[in-house]
Amino acid sequence: MTTLLRTSILLSFLLLLSSSPSFSQKKDHLYTQIDSLIKVSDPKFNGVLLISKKGKTVYSKALGSADFDKKIPLAINSQFEIMSNSKQITAVLILKEVEKGRIDLQAPIKKYLPHLTQTWADSVTVHQLLNHTHGIIDLQKPLLFKPGTDFKYGDLSFSLLGQIVAFSTQKKYPEVAADLFKKLNMKNTYCYSKDKTAQLVSGYINDKNVFTKNDKSGITAETVSANGIISTVTDLAIWNNNLHKGKILKPETYQLMLRYTVKAQHNLFGKEKEGYGYGLRIVDQGNPKYMGHSGLGDGFSSVNLYFPKSDVSLIVLENQMNTNSELFYQTEIKIKALLLKSDLLN
Repeated sequence: MTTLLRTSILLSFLLLLSSSPSFSQKKDHLYTQIDSLIKVSDPKFNGVLLISKKGKTVYSKALGSADFDKKIPLAINSQFEIMSNSKQITAVLILKEVEKGRIDLQAPIKKYLPHLTQTWADSVTVHQLLNHTHGIIDLQKPLLFKPGTDFKYGDLSFSLLGQIVAFSTQKKYPEVAADLFKKLNMKNTYCYSKDKTAQLVSGYINDKNVFTKNDKSGITAETVSANGIISTVTDLAIWNNNLHKGKILKPETYQLMLRYTVKAQHNLFGKEKEGYGYGLRIVDQGNPKYMGHSGLGDGFSSVNLYFPKSDVSLIVLENQMNTNSELFYQTEIKIKALLLKSDLLN
């Protein structure tokens, strides 16, 4: 090979490198796209979001107000009600008791809730409470369907699961949850109570981008295990990094969360029905596979998604919820679409 030919090949190679965007540049492009999206989104975005990869934060942003009246801006560590994202935490607390041999998932709930006098307490199982196939719509009403034959999402089953956690551990649910959060070093995560709201951001109802403060929480002592956890995007990233990497549950127990027997549709996860495990929705028919949950209420909206192949988490917490149900999670859906098209998931 002549010196001239070698020089020509080298120059061509260098030109190719300079013309191909690096992985870092592609990532920066994704973050720029997200920045642009949340600044002009309609409905208006008001919240905090974080993306982590392999346990490290690669993008985070706080945009909007923690309190509009007091003009307090949101920060990365602002505390939000995560609403139904609390359910996966309760599911984990149940499964930890399963590992200790204290709870049988296929046992009727009467075994752990002996105060229940309803006849269905002898047929509904713990498993059915966890995946919303129990048929309970009201403690004083007949079942909506035979247990295990259909799916009906709601908070009541996870309120009962919180009582089962308390029965099994002989501790109050908030104490059991707090012990786990302490172990995981989730310093800004706790169960809601009226005397612990000093750092909690205000929730707002969004009606055509006019924000009205929600002054009354719907969380009660009975519902805290269904919708009552307070957290931050950074703490939820810690949660994902531990839960999905075998640091809380044994591998075989963790798989129980993902092994679904029922499917249900949710707009955040697409137009098709996807699997529902234990406090997690599982999207495993396409590529990439991912799982997670959403939460809505009290003027708050939460999304926590995990992509196992790339070890990426997408966590979005907003202190606003729309009056128009068709607009629920609209910005989060668009952020997820950008992420799915990016090289970050490779």
